[in-house]
Amino acid sequence: MTTRRSFIKSAGLAAAAVTIVPRHVIGGSGFIAPSDKIVVAGIGVGGKGESDIANFAKSGKADIGFLCDVDDRRAAKTVTNFPKAKYYKDYRKMLDENHKSIDAVSVSTPDHMHSIQAIAAMQLGKHVYVQKPLTHDIAEARMLTEAAKKYKVVTQMGNQGASGDGVRQMREWYDAGLIGDVHTVYCWTNRPVWPQGIPWSTQKAEIPKELDWNLWLGTAPAKDYVEKIVPFNWRGWWDYGTGALGDMACHIIEPPFRVLGLGYPTDVECSVGSVYVDEFKRGYFPESCPPSSHAIMTYPGKAGKPNVKFHWMDGGIQPERPEELGPNEIMGDGGNGVIMVGTKGKMMCGTYGINPQLLPTSRTKEVSTPQTYKRVVGGSEGHYAQWVEGCIAGYGKSELSSSFDLAGPLTEGLLMGNLAIRSYDIRKQREGGRPDQFDYPGRYIKLLWDGPNMKVTNFDDANQFVKREYRTGW
Repeated sequence: MTTRRSFIKSAGLAAAAVTIVPRHVIGGSGFIAPSDKIVVAGIGVGGKGESDIANFAKSGKADIGFLCDVDDRRAAKTVTNFPKAKYYKDYRKMLDENHKSIDAVSVSTPDHMHSIQAIAAMQLGKHVYVQKPLTHDIAEARMLTEAAKKYKVVTQMGNQGASGDGVRQMREWYDAGLIGDVHTVYCWTNRPVWPQGIPWSTQKAEIPKELDWNLWLGTAPAKDYVEKIVPFNWRGWWDYGTGALGDMACHIIEPPFRVLGLGYPTDVECSVGSVYVDEFKRGYFPESCPPSSHAIMTYPGKAGKPNVKFHWMDGGIQPERPEELGPNEIMGDGGNGVIMVGTKGKMMCGTYGINPQLLPTSRTKEVSTPQTYKRVVGGSEGHYAQWVEGCIAGYGKSELSSSFDLAGPLTEGLLMGNLAIRSYDIRKQREGGRPDQFDYPGRYIKLLWDGPNMKVTNFDDANQFVKREYRTGW
């Protein structure tokens, strides 16, 4: 396999002895020279990983050279679609054996494995594309942000709406002062659409022969395999996933985070939905994310602007409809959305920043602002090609919509909501309660956050969730 690196190296040695010939003469119309392509390795190539790999290949400038998945069933379609790619189950073996042939790595695995797989690639000097949320833990997000700079690699998180036109349009409206200074933001989703707020199954199941369960667990504590945990329901368990907030917030929070130029929150509080153990008693299961939550974070204002109260709602909870929104108009995109409230007006959008509108919606067509932010070719669909082009250009040579210097702080902020949710359980245990007696008591505690030092300053027990311990050997 001719990699971009090997081509450039060999071409450089012979440069003084050759006459430069246009590449279309060498390879014909549409030919792309090896120096203008990268070799991509995929870790997690089923489900979302399947579409990620397909989109990199669609760019026309990425050869899919290596594939890795712990579950042969999930990987089957991608393996069939890219028969020349060498297939592995263990990403460590893939990187160890082929690091000289790989230019870039795509990570699309469960949340608890993102960081360790991405950092392994980055330490080898590989560019990385990591699905959302960037990491499972706050400390991991900070680590990847710093690693991108240390190893000088091109990075992108898989929140494709960051490359869409919607967020750019909203930035232009805000910069033009159309809604004044934003002081309140509401973000909501109808997720989860997987089980949450339930006990871990006591029924041990047979591990499918195509699945390497030990590799799937990776950094997580050792547990017996249970039915239906893969390929999707892991999202509702703290050992592996980050709940509805981790699944959707990177898509939904992106527009206000970028429009307002937010950094680290200073505090967070939350209220969460309870579940019924039986018809007489409500309970809480600390291994599982809650069925619904409402987290409120405070972000400090910048350049004299007011602080921002940032509301996140999931599990069907939604904010009050704005008075400016007509009774038959859809709020956000229905199940998901964003509303930004400013001193002079409001604006809203759906998931990925789609369908941005000023309120009342009639204002959207009445105003005109100059296009000051460059659009990404292909919009959200161009998110993949943008990263591929960035890898070819090299570190610091092109603008990325969701490079880790942007995606890292975004991820840290949204994971603060989960920090508040998990702190409730610790507080109750300290008071002697049993998990089957727990009941969510509303806004039980406000966590004060020191962002630069990644530390809760008023409730030390919460800091255990800033960075979890990995299983021995990982």
